[in-house]
Amino acid sequence: MKSLMYAVIATGGKQEKVETGQVLNVELLKADEGSEVMFDPILLVDDGAVMSTADELAGSTVTARVVGETKGEKINGFIYKNKTNNHRRWGHRQRYTTIEITSIARG
Repeated sequence: MKSLMYAVIATGGKQEKVETGQVLNVELLKADEGSEVMFDPILLVDDGAVMSTADELAGSTVTARVVGETKGEKINGFIYKNKTNNHRRWGHRQRYTTIEITSIARG
């Protein structure tokens, strides 16, 4: 039977549930492709044992390898104010870092 171990990490103002071997896009990190990045988990579940306090999570780490960078979908916006001839068109395309979770270590 496969052991159930996952963690919840916080990165870029968002929380992500991760498992070993998972590939996901997170907000842009200042890390080179192929380098290792470490995250502090805010929740860790290991075979049903839930660890969520600071004392239980002391020394726990989630390690990931940077696979590359990617871009999200283009968002187009338009602002218009009636009767003032005031309008503005804008666009945005978010950049992401693609990471692969290599290990989840319990403290």
